[in-house]
Amino acid sequence: MSNQFVIILLGTLTVLVLAFFVLRFFREARNLRRRYSGIIDFDAELTAVRNKLEQAKREQQEFDSEDERRRAKLNEEYERALTVYKDLKKEISLLEENLEDISFGLYKPHFTFQTAEEYKTALENLRNQERQLIHDGRAAVCPIQWTVSGSKKEGERMVKLHEKLLLRAFNGECEAAVANVSWSNVTKMEERIRKAFEAVNKLGDVEKVSVTQDYLKLKLDEVRLAHESEAKRYQEREEQRRIREQIREEERAQQEIEKARKEAEDEEARFQKALERAREEAAKATGAQLEKLTKQISSFESKLDEARQKKERAISRAQLTKSGFVYVISNIGSFGERVYKIGMTRRLEPMERVFELGGASVPFPFDLHAMLYSDNAPELETALHQLFEGRRINLVNPRREFYQGVEIEEIETFVRGRGLSAQFIKHPEAREYRETLARREQRLSTSRGPAPKEPERFSEDLFGRHEDGDRKGTS
Repeated sequence: MSNQFVIILLGTLTVLVLAFFVLRFFREARNLRRRYSGIIDFDAELTAVRNKLEQAKREQQEFDSEDERRRAKLNEEYERALTVYKDLKKEISLLEENLEDISFGLYKPHFTFQTAEEYKTALENLRNQERQLIHDGRAAVCPIQWTVSGSKKEGERMVKLHEKLLLRAFNGECEAAVANVSWSNVTKMEERIRKAFEAVNKLGDVEKVSVTQDYLKLKLDEVRLAHESEAKRYQEREEQRRIREQIREEERAQQEIEKARKEAEDEEARFQKALERAREEAAKATGAQLEKLTKQISSFESKLDEARQKKERAISRAQLTKSGFVYVISNIGSFGERVYKIGMTRRLEPMERVFELGGASVPFPFDLHAMLYSDNAPELETALHQLFEGRRINLVNPRREFYQGVEIEEIETFVRGRGLSAQFIKHPEAREYRETLARREQRLSTSRGPAPKEPERFSEDLFGRHEDGDRKGTS
């Protein structure tokens, strides 16, 4: 009886447990069905998701491809616009005189005339050729025989009128180019004439009227001649300036020599007169007075010899027209270090020439490195210039005798090799420049304010004392 009860109880519990799990399964199934009610078939849903991804990928590729096409189109438009901009800027630059936009280069001369007067004559001949070309009808041409209302004469009249208009427009542009040509824009002016030639001929394209290449060549030669003529005049002016400066320098030297000779002659006459008077007095004197006069006579004779030697030197300098001084100077405040000017002067006081060069034209005075006397100063100066020709600063104007990257030792070695002796100063004083630097540094220090003080225990004066006045090692 008891065993049956247990069996029935266990069966009942088993059925209850199974019923609980069945109910729970159905509840979870209902929840899953409610949650994923939109998904009927997992494989179908996965395929749909994949299809959507593929579609999105294709759309992205199409978008990227379209974006690439737009980018390529924009780049093409940009390049086209940039080309137009550069062409317009180039054409505008032909009409503007802005040195910042000029591309400097060496101009190769087209003519070989020797003087500015020859260039002037050639320019006049060229303009006569232009007038003759216009007179002969070869400056502008029209290959088509036009008729106006059936009249050839009226057609010829129309063509002549258009040729005249084109030539007037072209000549106006050429005259402006010739009037404004300079060393810095000659190539621009040539290009400006060519552009005007193309623009004018484009205006006459409908009637087939055009300016000829022969007339263009004459106009290009005209602007080149005008430029080279001005360059030749500049060279002649510089040469004349050099000659005038040399003449002034020679005149100053001759004046100094003449002044020194006159002073020596005056001294000679004065000492000669004093010597004769002393000799007359000595002939009558005796004792101590005679001894005193004898000493005066000896002194006067010495001074008379010195005056005669000074006179002879002045006469000798006047006769030696090539004698003079070659100087080596620098100005680090104005031109920097290792830049030297090597020049020549025939003055008796050569430093006066150095002082003149350090006038108001430069911010600081020049410093002397060497003053070399030579009986043939121009030859010595030329030899030094040739030695440092590769280091000349101004390659156009040889009158600017400045050289860069030169060492004083090189000059000293060269000069001593020619048997000349002189004192060389390697380090310039540059007093005003160095004092200027010191004052500028002082101003900067003042503007920055005083430096922060160190802790008091480490502050000592020159005697080893602390700021409170105590000495170290002393009582």
